[in-house]
Amino acid sequence: MIDFAALRKEFPILHQEVHGKPLVYLDNAATTQKPQAVIDAIVHYYGQINSNVHRGVHTLSQRATDAFEATRGKLQKLVNAAHEHEIIYTTGTTGSINLVAHGFRSLLGPGDEIVVSQLEHHSNLVPWQMLAQHTGATLRYIPIVADGSLDLEEAQRLLTPSCKLLAFNHISNALGTVNPVKQLTEWAHAVGACVVVDGAQGLPHRPVDVQDLGVDFYAGSAHKMYGPTGTGMLYGRTEWLEKLPPYQGGGEMISTVTMAQSTYAGLPFKFEAGTPNIEAVVGWGAALDWMNAIGMDALMAHEADLMAYGTERLKAIDGLVLFGTAPEKSAVLSFGFADLHPYDLGTLLDQQGIAVRTGQHCTQPIMDYYSIPGTVRASFAAYSNREDVDRLAVGVERALRMLR
Repeated sequence: MIDFAALRKEFPILHQEVHGKPLVYLDNAATTQKPQAVIDAIVHYYGQINSNVHRGVHTLSQRATDAFEATRGKLQKLVNAAHEHEIIYTTGTTGSINLVAHGFRSLLGPGDEIVVSQLEHHSNLVPWQMLAQHTGATLRYIPIVADGSLDLEEAQRLLTPSCKLLAFNHISNALGTVNPVKQLTEWAHAVGACVVVDGAQGLPHRPVDVQDLGVDFYAGSAHKMYGPTGTGMLYGRTEWLEKLPPYQGGGEMISTVTMAQSTYAGLPFKFEAGTPNIEAVVGWGAALDWMNAIGMDALMAHEADLMAYGTERLKAIDGLVLFGTAPEKSAVLSFGFADLHPYDLGTLLDQQGIAVRTGQHCTQPIMDYYSIPGTVRASFAAYSNREDVDRLAVGVERALRMLR
């Protein structure tokens, strides 16, 4: 049995006041806070083993390389990749998706179709728009329905032999909708399409087995799962990684270099040019250990309780509209009022020490669907609790009295 109250004490940043009020941090879909174990791992790296990786025979380089590569092994186990070389280090989910999109420049042309969803973060939309413009391929969209879930009938209609790539998120950052990854992947593969999944919100909140899901690419970010910013991963099926050209050129990703030409290193290094964000990867390894000690089942149960309690508390507030009411949701409550701008509400919540995200959440097509300027988004993590939800509900009601 996990003591989540004790767990909260492991996060130094939470033990402070903002505007004279105890901090309530409910902006976890943007980034999570870091437990002391992650902070200690980064300090230890810089204090004891700081060195460049893969490039030295001296002791510090070997220790840094071992710590750096240990995280790759942990990520392989986390997503159940068939091979460790199928885990590519990137700058984050955005970097991972752009890596794939760049690689497909040589694989697509006029007459081909790329299918994405209306539920996407801009990082899983704009790269595909750029790819379509570059190749002449056609971009098509799976629409959403009123509860914030995908129109699956339309998805099936769009997945034709002309579709060469399907991209969608595992969990919506704006609405919390959990998408049927395995079903969509099966439909896409039936017509020969490659499947790319934005897992930025999936990895922190759901078990991920890429072999069971059948996906070809799955992207994630460390900072969404209690690790540092500036680093992430791309899982890629071996045959696809071998098919794609390198994304960047430079050191580390080469096998031989002459003045005339170069040959490329094998996987995963083919896609890892230059000195990586070593300390962040080491810190991510500590975050993975921390999450594994709790267990995904316990995390999911904890967040499900907060979602149910939070939904009940917010729906009781007169005039509040919840956006995103899909049957399966995760860790996000997105809401607003017809007569109030979300920015004004968020500002008044901040004055009460409550941190939420306001605006479009890099998902403008979703906001356009609902014909709203944005939402107030409260998002949960392992250290969130019912007291945070109570403070949010009281804070919203107090803000309403000031704004009306």
